[in-house]
Amino acid sequence: MSPEAAFGAALGRAGAKRLGLAVSGGGDSMALMHLAAAWAAQSGAVLQVASVDHRLRPEAGGEVAMVARAAHALGLDHTILTWEQAPGNGNLQDAARRARYGLLADWARAHALEAVALGHTLDDQGETFLMRLARGSGVDGLAAMRADWHAHGMRWLRPLLGVGRQALRDWLGARKIEWVEDPSNEDARFARVRARGALEALAPLDIDAPRLAATAARLARARAALSHYAFEAARAHCRTQSGDVLVARAAFDLPDETVGRLIAHALCWVASAPYRPRYRALSGALAALAQGRRASLHGCLLSPEAESVRISREFQAVKQMESPPGALWDQRWRLRGGERDVVIKALGESLEEVADWRQSGLPRASLMASPAVFRATRLVAAPLAGLSAGWSAELDPIGGDFHQTLLLH
Repeated sequence: MSPEAAFGAALGRAGAKRLGLAVSGGGDSMALMHLAAAWAAQSGAVLQVASVDHRLRPEAGGEVAMVARAAHALGLDHTILTWEQAPGNGNLQDAARRARYGLLADWARAHALEAVALGHTLDDQGETFLMRLARGSGVDGLAAMRADWHAHGMRWLRPLLGVGRQALRDWLGARKIEWVEDPSNEDARFARVRARGALEALAPLDIDAPRLAATAARLARARAALSHYAFEAARAHCRTQSGDVLVARAAFDLPDETVGRLIAHALCWVASAPYRPRYRALSGALAALAQGRRASLHGCLLSPEAESVRISREFQAVKQMESPPGALWDQRWRLRGGERDVVIKALGESLEEVADWRQSGLPRASLMASPAVFRATRLVAAPLAGLSAGWSAELDPIGGDFHQTLLLH
């Protein structure tokens, strides 16, 4: 299938008419932008283009400027999104990826876009499979990269997953379209570059990107089936209470795979996290619960109760968060009231100032991590703890409904 046909088929299935394009200047994303422009001219779709400048390489500014010129030549609006936060230590590529998705999601919502399209290819499928195999991933990790999914409160599309990287470069070259090559794509310090080299070495065994992508697609079908059964288990055994998730004791008699999915999803939903915890960490938390001990994981507390396990936000994870009234706090709460010159913060130890907090029915740990209204250091209101003072707290999680998102993610 030609790049044009593959792109048109993917967007036809998606049905998005206001589409964002994430374009870095590399061959894959430049092909994405030019294919989208031709498709939009026929379909009448509205396109917006954004490039993320991570400020990690001196050449990045020039690359973004090149994308802007190309977008404007196609009649498309272009926005530069800059990663202002210093990358610090740790996994630089992972931090940059998380920042990129967050910036793009905020930009897309601000422009009322239905989805953001990314330029991942068939080769990315194969490389990702090998990288996750090296980490010991299970079904979810080895399953195919999703062509259509929700994260960060936004819908994401990968319309070129069935097209090889070289085919896109051949398409660009035939049309004399400019692109840039990121030198980090040759840096063997990065796992993806090593995976690319491993695929070349495995070619004599007929192990290549299309073959691995086909295997990943079969695993994706298995993932969908497992997600369906986890959804049914969640409807039967899980409920939410003021932002917490309560998993009934009976759920822990289900197969280990289903239990793991329920708990991992609950952790992601409570923490508004797009990625589930690592298998080893999750297994450790489940072992602690089996022994009747509380566990801390993914910015959440897992607390055994008489009839269930409560998964709630951990105060340490939100103690530094602040937002103005009406804005989304911790990506899931909106507090509204009539006062100005106040800030929304975690209630914390100020819970002791609320005399009747036990009547809320929520445990101390949950309330400490709940949103409250402060004027400087003085507590004004704590709606979830029973001190409303004219304020209301609305749960508006960026990830959506707890049960339904088991099927969307």
